[in-house]
Amino acid sequence: MKLYLYLLIGLMPMISLSQEKVEGRVKEANLENKPIGLAGANVYWMNSQIGTITNDKGFFSIPFSKEYNKMIISYVGFKSDTLIINVPKMLEHSLQPSNELDEVVVKQKRAAVEKTYFSAQNVITVNSAELLKAACCNLSESFETNPAIDVNFSDALTGTKQIQMLGLTSPYLLITQENIPMVRGASQAFGLTFTPGTWVESIQITKGAGSVVNGYESISGQINAELVKPLTDKALFVNGYFNRNGRMELNTHLNHKLNDKLSAGLYIHGNARTRKEENNGDGFLDAPLANQINVMNRWQYQNPETGWVSFLNIRFLNDEKQVGQVDFDPEAPGAIRGFGDSNLFTGNESWGSEIATRRFDSSVKLGYVFPELPYQSFGFQASYSNHDQESYFGVNRYDINHESVYSNLLFNSIIGDTQSKFKTGLTFAYDGYKELVNTTDFSREDASVGAFFEYSYDNLEKVSLTAGLRIDTHNRLGTFITPRVHVRYSPWEKASVRGSFGRGKRAANIFAENQQLFGTARQIQILDSEGSVYGLDPEDAWNYGVSFLQGFAFINRPGNVTIDFYRTDFKNQIVVDWENPRAVSFYNLDGESYANSFQFEINHEILKNLELRTAYKYYDVKTDYRDEALQKPLLAQHRFFVNLGYETEPKENAAQWRFDYTLHTVGKQRLPNTAVNPPEFRLGQYSASYSLMNAQATKVFSDAFEIYVGGENLSNFRQNTPVLGAENPFGLNFDTSIVYAPIMGRMFYAGFRYKL
Repeated sequence: MKLYLYLLIGLMPMISLSQEKVEGRVKEANLENKPIGLAGANVYWMNSQIGTITNDKGFFSIPFSKEYNKMIISYVGFKSDTLIINVPKMLEHSLQPSNELDEVVVKQKRAAVEKTYFSAQNVITVNSAELLKAACCNLSESFETNPAIDVNFSDALTGTKQIQMLGLTSPYLLITQENIPMVRGASQAFGLTFTPGTWVESIQITKGAGSVVNGYESISGQINAELVKPLTDKALFVNGYFNRNGRMELNTHLNHKLNDKLSAGLYIHGNARTRKEENNGDGFLDAPLANQINVMNRWQYQNPETGWVSFLNIRFLNDEKQVGQVDFDPEAPGAIRGFGDSNLFTGNESWGSEIATRRFDSSVKLGYVFPELPYQSFGFQASYSNHDQESYFGVNRYDINHESVYSNLLFNSIIGDTQSKFKTGLTFAYDGYKELVNTTDFSREDASVGAFFEYSYDNLEKVSLTAGLRIDTHNRLGTFITPRVHVRYSPWEKASVRGSFGRGKRAANIFAENQQLFGTARQIQILDSEGSVYGLDPEDAWNYGVSFLQGFAFINRPGNVTIDFYRTDFKNQIVVDWENPRAVSFYNLDGESYANSFQFEINHEILKNLELRTAYKYYDVKTDYRDEALQKPLLAQHRFFVNLGYETEPKENAAQWRFDYTLHTVGKQRLPNTAVNPPEFRLGQYSASYSLMNAQATKVFSDAFEIYVGGENLSNFRQNTPVLGAENPFGLNFDTSIVYAPIMGRMFYAGFRYKL
């Protein structure tokens, strides 16, 4: 604590620096001429990398430079405007809805992926234009065209995609929905598939330690999904999707503005896969039979006269999956549904699995901006969810019910002037788990209360800083302090050097996070018994990182270069040891565990309307097991990424075309040890490297209608033996968890989007 206070005191001379800036508010002038602040509007200087977005009430602050005098203000669904600004000043500006004007002052293309030069945190914003580059059926499939996130398959059964960042899997990421924790606990394995892609307005990816405002669980970073807003979303939106492997999806958005303050939206998603696909000869489905219905009701209230704004979400989801052998029939007499007794097997049984999830969640956000003090506000966030999963994997049974309550009270204000800001608040969280693994009950209750303070010095020409501290008391993790610091320095024009460090702590939900291991013949072993969660200790880690961003113009076309290096050091980690093919063991780290991540990325508009994004990534992730130190299994040390996007100029009475191509090259991966297996069930020490290619073409007929076609895994690369021991799934050598490449071969799809 003293060190943290000394750091702030030492920075006070820096905090006293002054900077010329333009501040103001972006509003919508509605029919009653009562302006509404627009949250998330883009404000930036033309022909520069200097930009910002408006806050929840439409307020913004942006550095002023005599080099630029044309300010562009844009927002989805509104006409973009260009303002001539010659001196620093305060301003208010109203944007007109796009359906009310016949012309605009200036048209400016908005980048599909935005990197900020002035934020202290390393944040990448992915907007709807980027999400449309792929079919993007759900949130787990929203990162195929972004090099910041790695997408892998978790097993040979469910087809579920697992995301990784900085060499660590999603449990070490804080995944939030509008800054409320979303994918955690029981939803870790499948939670990303529960948010349809069309519901997502934008995604913010933060590398390294996140903000203390959002909690203590973030270790390698944070992913925040902003949902579409009833006020600005289309009155009617319909998206249909179908692929050659029998997957069908339908999304419908219905939005209505009830009055000048209140808007409501109804969002309905359904998907199904009813056709059995088996193309690799192992007798197991290549993708699950599945169906999902997902309904959300969303309310938005804004009253600029009083300063109040609020959101209310209510959602219900039912998701069902069937996986296993092609001839498995769960309704057949004698079908095995967990608790199988090998002494009763006749040898004719089929191996199968069913996963049924029912989820209800609700959330409320309430904010108030003081009318006379627009820099001062308070907010309240609260959510409740009940996640109920019943499942069996052959002879293994896994049931979990997770009831979660979360609330966060925040207050924002300034210290002296608007360059020095602070956030402070209180957090309460409760998680109740009813968890059954075969015949063992692992039920527990977790509760915590915490307080946080975060200071930020924003919008400086040279330096910005965010320093936060929180203290939490948890019934299982104890009382602990979480410090996090982010600093940014601009040594020259269009350059940003960032540094960060911070601590994260979490209770690992070892079974929910590793459900793929139930699809094996392995025995489950917990080798420690003195800890507070499953007999294990909490996970505790520090993350350190540096990043360099340089903007440039080559042949008069914009681009940027990014170099990142991050390191995560675990003070304790729950080691998931499956180096013995007969068992999976969970135990506390005894030694060293770290993850080093290096990324080099170039983005450039190489020709008019042709954008190139390319990246190289290197991972060094190593853990001390009980016998030896090993590289993390199923993680490629080398990855290469290329994305090319091209679109034709929109013309009146002519269709616009958009084309997108993505290449992933994945280096060799260390495979878990299978040396004790019989020779026919042994794998090599490393997998082969491979490349995946995806492409999509979209034809935009009008603002109301477009169609798209695409293909995934165009090189048709498939893992040869995704299921070990497939001919005897109840035998000792059965294993579906060693997956390093796609199971499905080449796949084509088509769809449409209709907007009104």
